[in-house]
Amino acid sequence: MGQRQARLARPNPDARHATREDEEQQQQLGDIARPTAGAEEEEEQRRSSPAIMDTFFLSHGSPTLSIDEAIPARHFFKSWLPARVAGDRAPRAILMVSGHWETAVPTVNVIRGTNDTIYDFYGFPKEMYKLKYPAPGAPDLALRAKELLEQAGFGPVKEDHKRGLDHGAWVPLMFMYPDANIPVCQLSVQTDRDGTYHYNLGKALAPLREEGVLILGSGSATHNLRKMGPTEAPVPQWAAEFDSWLKDSLINGRYEDVNRYEEKAPHGKVAHPWPDHFYPLHVAMGAAGDGAKAEQIHHSWTNATLSYASYRFTPKK
Repeated sequence: MGQRQARLARPNPDARHATREDEEQQQQLGDIARPTAGAEEEEEQRRSSPAIMDTFFLSHGSPTLSIDEAIPARHFFKSWLPARVAGDRAPRAILMVSGHWETAVPTVNVIRGTNDTIYDFYGFPKEMYKLKYPAPGAPDLALRAKELLEQAGFGPVKEDHKRGLDHGAWVPLMFMYPDANIPVCQLSVQTDRDGTYHYNLGKALAPLREEGVLILGSGSATHNLRKMGPTEAPVPQWAAEFDSWLKDSLINGRYEDVNRYEEKAPHGKVAHPWPDHFYPLHVAMGAAGDGAKAEQIHHSWTNATLSYASYRFTPKK
């Protein structure tokens, strides 16, 4: 009985062979799945190297975006994820071009401490004047942007060592990056110039995208404050037609038409009686480079004439 039990307990040679094959197969699979030292180094290098950024134009609309939950765009900005920008990595720094900073020549704010929060609006609820966005300055980025612009013939570029962040910058950023831990530099617009000038200014800044810098233009797709209405007022035809023309032109890559919007767009001068809130779009568009693809990432209206249409520009591969 003991010998029979021993024979029954002895493994079948075929079973041993099958097990050995399984082990060899698992070993081969393991070798395939296991990253080599070279692959690990490449992944580490990818993680440590700056992310290549898309560029964005954001319509920030009214300053009350900062406190009013009823404004649809507020929820868009709060849903912002790093994945919208460059995979799973945050930008090294942010270059913000806001329609609320106009100067005669290009100017960057060179802040070596914390950016002040500028309340460049009047007659709004008191709670808005208590909001803070203490993002660190980005002096190295400011000087790098100055260098690129001057090399491209946009000099002399001035430095401002006192100016903080206006509400065109800090209101959207307080939702997009609420920890205020990413260095921010602002660049001004020149309202006595045209769209082509600002597009070319953006092109000069394009190398920053490969240095981990997120370039944001902050303005408004339509911006005629004199024609604003109540919050829920219907959108007038001129505003809807301009907004639709802008989307169609961007999506179909007619950037030259957008640069010449005053003559190409329906109601261009009505939608933007003054170009300060439109030129940040041209900078973001130019910074993405020739052949970039535009995508509308948000669209909503308030006060009849304020379009919050926002766009992403992905560089050509």
